[in-house]
Amino acid sequence: MSWNNVLLRPVISEGSLDKVKTLNDYTFLVARGATKSDVKEAIEKTFDVKVKKVRTKPMRGKNRKRGVKRELVKTADLKQAIVRLGEKDKIDLFEVKEEKKKQ
Repeated sequence: MSWNNVLLRPVISEGSLDKVKTLNDYTFLVARGATKSDVKEAIEKTFDVKVKKVRTKPMRGKNRKRGVKRELVKTADLKQAIVRLGEKDKIDLFEVKEEKKKQ
């Protein structure tokens, strides 16, 4: 699989941002057929960082009701990849900037 077709989107949630702060783990949704070595190559080439470890887990699609008739539709099956970077490396996409509160 070509490295530029592997990454679908980052997972930005409260839990994934907590993993970034504590463990330097970044979470991405990747193509279903992507292997760990494909994910590692894609992350290293896209963000210019050094990957220590890649963990993947398949995610089964969910049944959702859509439309006026409330028909059941199954969402796509995906794969989630949790990537641990080196200690000096980070991805700016996951940085949260705090806003100043108006008084």
